[in-house]
Amino acid sequence: MQSILIKDTTREQREQIIRDSLGDDYDVGCGYESTGINYQLYIDGKKELRELNAEAKCGFEVAHPEERKSGCGMGLA
Repeated sequence: MQSILIKDTTREQREQIIRDSLGDDYDVGCGYESTGINYQLYIDGKKELRELNAEAKCGFEVAHPEERKSGCGMGLA
C-alpha cells in the first residue's frame, strides 16, 4: 500500500484519496457535515488523516459516553 502521509503525497493525490474513500457523491469543497471530519485540513496539508480520525472518535466518545470503549485522552472518566 502506498503512503498517504502528507509528506509523501501531493495536494491532488490527497484530494483523490478522499474522493476514493468517500465515494463519488462526496464533493470535497462542500464541507464535512456527513462525516463530521474536515478532510479539507488533510487535503491542504495541515493535519494527517490519523489526527482527524482521532479527533472525530474523541468527539463521538464525548457526545456518546455510553458508547465509549476506550478513553480519548480528554481526561473524562
